[in-house]
Amino acid sequence: MSSAATTVPQSAPEPASAAPAAAQGDPAGIAPEAASASGPSGNTSGPSGGVPASRKPAADYADYPLVAGPRPWRWVGTAVVALGVAVVAWSLATNPRWEWGVVAQWFTAQSVVKGVVETLKLTAISGVLGFVLGFILALMRISSSPLLLSVSWMFSWIFRSTPLLVQMLLWYNLGYLYEKISLGIPFTDIRFFEVQTTTLISQFAAAGLGLTLNQAAYSAEIIRGGILSVDQGQLEAAAALGIPAWRRSTRIVLPQAMRAILPNAFNEIIGLVKGTSIVYVLAYSELFYTVQVIYNRTQQVLPLLLVATLWYVVITSVLSVFQYYIERHYSKGAVRTLPLTPLQKARKFFATHATVRSLR
Repeated sequence: MSSAATTVPQSAPEPASAAPAAAQGDPAGIAPEAASASGPSGNTSGPSGGVPASRKPAADYADYPLVAGPRPWRWVGTAVVALGVAVVAWSLATNPRWEWGVVAQWFTAQSVVKGVVETLKLTAISGVLGFVLGFILALMRISSSPLLLSVSWMFSWIFRSTPLLVQMLLWYNLGYLYEKISLGIPFTDIRFFEVQTTTLISQFAAAGLGLTLNQAAYSAEIIRGGILSVDQGQLEAAAALGIPAWRRSTRIVLPQAMRAILPNAFNEIIGLVKGTSIVYVLAYSELFYTVQVIYNRTQQVLPLLLVATLWYVVITSVLSVFQYYIERHYSKGAVRTLPLTPLQKARKFFATHATVRSLR
């Protein structure tokens, strides 16, 4: 070997006096000798190499300004959409044929408000009874009884296969098929209650019956799908722990199934609000039929249709708010932090933008 061969220098072990010196004079806890030997990265290598002996203190970024990243296409898209909204708003405000004065006149008229009340009444009764019956049908569909399963499937098949308009007309003309409706012991002459069908099946009864049964057929499938979405292993684990079947259903299955049921259920309720407009064929004085009667008399067709449209928008908007908060309640077991409410989102938006403007 040549004597000119280079040797790799090794760092000397840290002197014992470095620690007291660092503890007394150096607030960072690093002695001058150790800091000089650590190199640019702030680490020293011992005999084994690669073991950090000391670190520099973390930098304080509290005073650094927040700078938003450039997003030019977002601004372009915002400008295009804003221009389109401005054009539509200008058209609505300047076109006299919309007749907003007539809309304002009839929007709170007594007959229109009464029609809104009847629409809400039909929606509430049909929605509650439809989902109760749908829940029973869903339990029948997932039961082990062949008869219960077949009856539930047949019910859903029939009422989902026929138009709602046909169902309402059929119930309204039920008196043609059955002159009287009675309650008693089957296959005997014993009767506890008997009434003329035309007396019992009024316009409101036919409308409510048609909407309820149609809603039950769809609700049964929504509830069944929500129940089946829950992992069956949780039920097996709960049964192994000795939890009763009723508590397993109400405390384990139902809260998790509600997260899958609620979005579709509210879609059905909102559709039910608009579906009440079909009741006009029975000459029942709900919102749409009332509006029809008015514009047939005044010939102000478009303004009266706008009155009905605005009322439907108001009702569905209120239902959407309820949907948001109910879904937020049932999302507690699925997310670590609950989603912000619209008011909280607005406060966060303004607070964030105020902070960014103050730092610029």
